[in-house]
Formats: sequence, structure tokens, C-alpha cells
Amino acid sequence: MEEFYIQKHQSISLLVSSISELLEQCTQNGSLEVGYYLKLLNDLHSYKLGFKDVQTFVFSRKRSVLLNLVGLHYSLVWLQIEPSEVLEALHRNQVSDREVCVSWFKLGRWFSGFRLHDEHRSRRVSLRNLVEDKDDEIFRVLHRGAVHEVLRVCIAAVNTQCSHLDATED
Repeated sequence: MEEFYIQKHQSISLLVSSISELLEQCTQNGSLEVGYYLKLLNDLHSYKLGFKDVQTFVFSRKRSVLLNLVGLHYSLVWLQIEPSEVLEALHRNQVSDREVCVSWFKLGRWFSGFRLHDEHRSRRVSLRNLVEDKDDEIFRVLHRGAVHEVLRVCIAAVNTQCSHLDATED
């Protein structure tokens, strides 16, 4: 029986490592396009990982903060884990204060027959704050991806490309 658990543990580790490698391949200059982010999220779902697996293999300081974010999103949306449990797991694995920067570009709205300027928004947020404020605009943008008025969404670790940005830009 012990061999079964060791083998299961190793296979899950390999699956998460393959997702981590794909993440590295899709990341350009420290930034990940939302299409790749959603693909990674779907890949994680297709592996049918449980919350214990996510806690052990995804919520790790050895892994990229972007992979931590994918695991957070997967836990809240696909596994429907209570935010308090996700927050506790992030804290226990010492990744709750890691930060990401999410930037998105929106087409300008039409107003009285005139098209307003396109908008660029960029928000810097910790994983903890994302969980605590689950219905935040960032979470909605990540969940929807680049659709309708949103042209492009990029996600980056704060210590790379977005470290110079303020907490909110409109």
C-alpha cells in the first residue's frame, strides 16, 4: 500500500513539473498572456488534482508565483474550496504575500457618438488579497480572459516586469 502512495506522489509531482515547464515556455520577459494562463488552468483541471495535491505541489515557494496563482484560481473556482481554507494553505506554505501584476487593455467606449480613448489598467496584488477579495476586478479579468472589450491581459510576477508600477493605474 505504501508503494502505491509513493508512486501516486511521484506521478503528481511529474504532472505539476510538466505544467511548470509549460509555464516557463509560455512566459516571455516574465509576463504570461491570459490565453496561456487559462490553458494552464485547464491543464491543471484535466489532471484532476485535489486540494491536498495543490497545497503540496503548487503552493510552494520553489514554484513560480504565476503557478501559485494558477493553483489559487483552480482551488477557488474548479475545486470550490472555501477562501479561508485557501488562504490558510497559502499562509502555511509561505506564499500568501507573493505578488503578481495584472495588466489589461480595454477598447474605449462609445459616448455620444464619439469613441473614448483606449484604457490601460495595471494592478499589483498579493495572493492573499486576491483570496480575501474574491469578486475583485482582477479575478474577473483573469477568469474571463481577453473577451469583448478587453483586448489583452498579461500577468507577471512583481519582482520581474511590473515592479515599477504603482498599485493601481487607470
